[in-house]
Amino acid sequence: MRKRDHNVLTNAASLLVCGLLAGVVVAAAAFPAVAMSGLAAKAGAETFGALPTELTVARAPQISYLLASDGKTPLATMYDENRRDVKLADISPYMQKAIIAAEDHEFYKHNGVDINGVARAFVNNQSDGSRQGASTLTMQYVRLAIAYSATHPADVVAATEDTSARKLREMRLALQVDKEFSKDEILTRYLNLASFGNGAYGIYAASQVYFGKPPSKLKIEEAALLAGMVKAPTTNDPTTETGYPLAKDRRDYVIQNMVDIKAITQQEADAAKAVELKVKDKRTPNGCVAANVNSWGFFCDYFYRWWMQQETFGSTTYDRERRLKSGGYTVVTSIDVQAQKGADKAVRRSKSENSKEAAMVAVVEPGSGRVRALAVNRQFKLDDPKNPKNKISSDPAKSRRGIRGNYPATVNPLLSGGDGITGYQAGSTFKIFTIVAALEKGIPLSYSFNAPQQFKSEYIIDPSSKAACPGTHFYCPTNSGLKAGGVQNMWTAFAQSVNTYFVPLQQQVGAENVVDAAKRAGIQFRTDEDLRLSGTKQDAHQWGAFTLGVAQTTPLDLANAYATLAADGKYCEPIPVQEIRDPDGNKLDIANPRCEKRFSTDVARAAVDAARCPVGDNSATSKCGGSRTASVVKGIVDAPVAGKTGTTDSEKTAALVVMTKQYSVAGIMADPDWPQTNVQMKHSDRDGINPPVYETLRDAMKGKDRINFEPPGQKISEGDQRSIPDVKCQPVDTAKSRIKGAGFEPVVSEAKVPSTCPAGTAAGTSPDGRTIKGGVVTIQVSNGGGGGTPGNTGGGTPGNTGRPGGRPGG
Repeated sequence: MRKRDHNVLTNAASLLVCGLLAGVVVAAAAFPAVAMSGLAAKAGAETFGALPTELTVARAPQISYLLASDGKTPLATMYDENRRDVKLADISPYMQKAIIAAEDHEFYKHNGVDINGVARAFVNNQSDGSRQGASTLTMQYVRLAIAYSATHPADVVAATEDTSARKLREMRLALQVDKEFSKDEILTRYLNLASFGNGAYGIYAASQVYFGKPPSKLKIEEAALLAGMVKAPTTNDPTTETGYPLAKDRRDYVIQNMVDIKAITQQEADAAKAVELKVKDKRTPNGCVAANVNSWGFFCDYFYRWWMQQETFGSTTYDRERRLKSGGYTVVTSIDVQAQKGADKAVRRSKSENSKEAAMVAVVEPGSGRVRALAVNRQFKLDDPKNPKNKISSDPAKSRRGIRGNYPATVNPLLSGGDGITGYQAGSTFKIFTIVAALEKGIPLSYSFNAPQQFKSEYIIDPSSKAACPGTHFYCPTNSGLKAGGVQNMWTAFAQSVNTYFVPLQQQVGAENVVDAAKRAGIQFRTDEDLRLSGTKQDAHQWGAFTLGVAQTTPLDLANAYATLAADGKYCEPIPVQEIRDPDGNKLDIANPRCEKRFSTDVARAAVDAARCPVGDNSATSKCGGSRTASVVKGIVDAPVAGKTGTTDSEKTAALVVMTKQYSVAGIMADPDWPQTNVQMKHSDRDGINPPVYETLRDAMKGKDRINFEPPGQKISEGDQRSIPDVKCQPVDTAKSRIKGAGFEPVVSEAKVPSTCPAGTAAGTSPDGRTIKGGVVTIQVSNGGGGGTPGNTGGGTPGNTGRPGGRPGG
């Protein structure tokens, strides 16, 4: 190609000739009889010189790509127009030559306007009445740029209407563009803007849609086909029956033109024409319903909702959506392919897609808040109202009206909440917040007292409630099977989920402080009732059942709350992204973790130490006791673990949280269509919630380091330890007095134990050495039988309930 000459004389000549020709063209259009008059030419030249010379070029809409955390696995694509700008070096030389052969042979020779072409078009139009455009690639680029920079629909129409005025403006601006940009820059811009039909805008999208390859790999016949489509992409559509032969003829025409401009040889042209025309017609998927893997649509939807809340991307939701679908972002999301695949398999092993029960699992990374997986046994799609496949709703009221439920398909945010999804009760998983509040009040893990079969609290509730003490308005929670809890501390009570330990403990530290701990950990309240009760300290103070998990939450909130404790008390806002880059490759800070310290390190580590007990691990102090609610978890995950089970009234929901230092996994099983379900949700069974949770964590941990939890300090674990007086063989009343005088709370055991002491006297104490100041000391009574050795039995047999009412819990 020759070097372009943009000296003053050349441009002046171009302007003059174009102005004269413009006058002739304008006049010919309006008054054919005077088209060649000097007056018309003079008027046209003056009009042309007054046209604007500045072209406002806005970036055309770009497709945004969502990738998994590995930076390469596709998650989804989002766009208004399927376009991705590429550099000229990434476009096949054949494609570059093909578009010139198809549209503008003189592209590298003219100064933006082909003067000879304009004159030729004028003569031909006058002689045979035809309409020849004489538009150069530069003029076509100007037309596209004006249309994409328009801020009003009328401007788009003006940029594309077939009028002489539009032609004049294009010519004037093309001359200016040709001065400002190199030919290669103009060619690149044109190829990135042009429409190729079937939703493909720009050469990158076109090569993907029709040939499934990047534009750098296009062959002669492929490049010629695409170049031949830009003039009439709908007419020359090779994916349609009528367009196929037209597209082939146009392709062969372009190939021969490539010979004419000496881009290829005749031999290469003949070989290219002989290649059978094959296209893929693979439209680029758009949106979360077309996610790379259908079940990943729930994570994709969570990302979309997160994006729509970020003011960084615009002051209105409209602006934010346009930025996402037109901004050309590359988003490396936080989805962990290994964890997500494990979660998808686990929830479907537990429950089929056709089950009314939803097995929901969320995975969060402690210390960053990055959401690593979201899975539920549902298809992510809208049920077709014309051909519905969803089952009739499990809600009897809706069922009677023939309303369909949200299974097997839904796009509702079941795992994260919103759009009417307020969450589900998570039962005894909330007891962790009572532990945290107690620790913050200076009460250590070793704090023990005798948990009764039923506890009469000071909380006032509806006297007609089953959870009320008979004949009163006081809340009276019980344990499973109406069994007494016995002497418990935080380790053992959490391991066995003893209601009558945690409700008194909450009452002691203040329910408002327990609610506050849950808020700081990341629990959100979405129902009107939960918002009312959590709204003020006064209202929260009377929320007696809060510790038993009656508030509604989501798997995501629950996973993140426990992750806060696993991260030594550092709360991180849940985020679905790792990195966001704009079209120019710049990283955006919006993807950075947003964390702050919410709990002291000692408190967090102590709470986690207690949480190791329910899931089969041992606390740093090995004081978990014997009974655990989910003891198999440790062996299955094969890593240090902590967590908690949870069940609600009549097993309407079931929950489990399990975490390592790297992942916090929360699962809830419920019926989203009908919270008052008559189906009992299960825990340990194959179709319960426990297997999906620990299997997800097991799979996520494959290949990961086994990192132990840091043990808590001795003071927050053991508290102020004091020696227990030796009361062996003393009268029970004397023993009680001595123990009380030493600063402990004496409790006399009803069961008699073998001892050498006289019957009815104190055989010993449990514990029998040292315990926390103010702690419970059980006096064991001798049966006088001799031979027995009193010891620390650890109390009675606690129940396993997650809420008021005395029914089984977790």
